[in-house]
Amino acid sequence: MKLDSNDEDDVALFDAEEDSATRKKRIKHPMASFFHLFFRVSAVLVYLLCGSFGGSFIACMVTIILLLSCDFWTVKNITGRLMVGLRWWNQVDDDGKSRWVFESRKASGSQSSASRSSNAESRIFWLGLIICPVVWVIFAFFALISFKIKWLAVVIMGVVLQGANLYGYVRCKVGARTNLKNMATNYLGRQFLKQAFTKQEES
Repeated sequence: MKLDSNDEDDVALFDAEEDSATRKKRIKHPMASFFHLFFRVSAVLVYLLCGSFGGSFIACMVTIILLLSCDFWTVKNITGRLMVGLRWWNQVDDDGKSRWVFESRKASGSQSSASRSSNAESRIFWLGLIICPVVWVIFAFFALISFKIKWLAVVIMGVVLQGANLYGYVRCKVGARTNLKNMATNYLGRQFLKQAFTKQEES
């Protein structure tokens, strides 16, 4: 599987024009915001309760893996697109090559991508996306030092699934900023050349 770092597409995901001031003040997608946190927090709670109260390992493992899988699918396919206008996926080209695509919502007219997203939703999205993988990394560390080898596979599953979403959405965000940096660099370069030519003509 090949990771193509140059395949970061900036594609318009939404066409509807909305009032940015109203959008900033409220959570526009309450169900998406709820499920963005529900599955990942539930997986963490089940892990803590099973480890603390000595529940059946098989039942706990299956429950945690199901919650993590539901979380991965929900965050990757629904909440990222609705809450912050980002999405990523892998696609296979006609020649059989696999490539990763990272999309960000394209600005429309005078509205920027940031102004079209709710600040509250954006905070919920990024806090949930960053904090939970860190929690699973801490669980992995404690599972290692306490020699809970049977729980290590479950914890690694949490790190991998939630870390994959974090990596994908960071790539979407960084890709958009890189494009802006390139535009700014090109603009400054043109201005510098224009001033240099003007000075030469004057002299």
